[in-house]
Amino acid sequence: MKDYRIDHWTRDWLIDIGVGENAVDYFTIGIDILIVLIICLIADKLAKSILLNIIDRLVRKTRTQLDDILQEKKVFNALAHIAPALVLLYSTPIIFSDFPSVLKVVTLLAKLYIIVIIMTVITRLTNAIEHYLSGKEYFKDKPIASYSQLVKIINYIVGSIIIFSLFTGVEILPILTTMGAFTAIVLLIFRDTILGFVASIQMSANDMVRVGDWVSMPKYNADGDVITITLNTVKVKNWDNTVTTIPTYAFISDSFTNWRGMSDTGARRIKRALYIKISTIKFCNETMLEKYSKYQLIKDYLEKKKNEIQKYNEEHKFDKSELINGRNLTNIGLFRIYTENYLKQNPNISQDLTLMVRQLESTPTGLPLEVYCFSKDIQWVNYERIQSDLFDHLLAAAKNFDLEIFENPTGADFKNLVN
Repeated sequence: MKDYRIDHWTRDWLIDIGVGENAVDYFTIGIDILIVLIICLIADKLAKSILLNIIDRLVRKTRTQLDDILQEKKVFNALAHIAPALVLLYSTPIIFSDFPSVLKVVTLLAKLYIIVIIMTVITRLTNAIEHYLSGKEYFKDKPIASYSQLVKIINYIVGSIIIFSLFTGVEILPILTTMGAFTAIVLLIFRDTILGFVASIQMSANDMVRVGDWVSMPKYNADGDVITITLNTVKVKNWDNTVTTIPTYAFISDSFTNWRGMSDTGARRIKRALYIKISTIKFCNETMLEKYSKYQLIKDYLEKKKNEIQKYNEEHKFDKSELINGRNLTNIGLFRIYTENYLKQNPNISQDLTLMVRQLESTPTGLPLEVYCFSKDIQWVNYERIQSDLFDHLLAAAKNFDLEIFENPTGADFKNLVN
């Protein structure tokens, strides 16, 4: 930097009024610093009043939302602070020309101030861009916050290296070379951040998780909607209104369930079984068939099946004095068909997706008769209401087919047995 010099009128004035030689230098430095501060404050006020007024007028005229967000995030305010920093940097060689030691310190502080302002501008600009992109439909389900945090981390690291180089006088390249020796330590310290960044890229590329998805991760007791995806964590708002914070990389390393497919199809699965008491399962005699033929949902099926079975048994000349001979209808089989037909005529059940009623392997608690279908309404409250209405009916209807639902005996059962 060039060596500028000016005569210090303050020094001469102080000597004229009788200030001693030993103290005059200190008073001169103090007055010079005060003058610099006043000039910087004036420059700051002028920069803000001129620059911000011009920008405010331009923002009002434009239709784009980005400049409004830049103004809201005070990017231009931070940018305006460079004016006093430049004034400080270029005025100090003139004002403090007679004080080399003070000049060195003030110049160093001026450069530090400029670096901090630049870092602040980059940070606020990143926040503004993140806010702007988050409002766009295309980016709503993308981990914008993760990339924003990465830019901020790089900004802080680069700024710290420049500041370190400024104070130590060491070139930046040797600092970077030296930092290579500490790579392992850095990787250890920023392990979660690095893993989170890699995970966020994979999640975005493979479209694994979006903000608003319903996810279930039993390992972390998480079951609810994703509300935030950042570089290090994913926040899930559970159905009990608690919030679970999960490491981002856990969505790559651990298993989880994403219920987005359910939302996309507009249908939610119902998969529940009735446990039938096996001792109540039997062949249907004529009396039972006559009673069941009055049930409208199986009336046509029963008539068709009776004729088919009768014809088959007559062709093979089975002795029907015993029900076990030949082909026969069973009460659980008819109840299964009744349940299928009940689902098919239910307006709340999707007819386009899988719909079936099946028997599972018998258990000590009875024979499971599983209902597998999909509700058209995926809202939790409505879904539970549809499911409850369905099984209310089936539990009550089982008795009409001379079937009993298994339940463990209670104290009242033992009391009745004794009596």
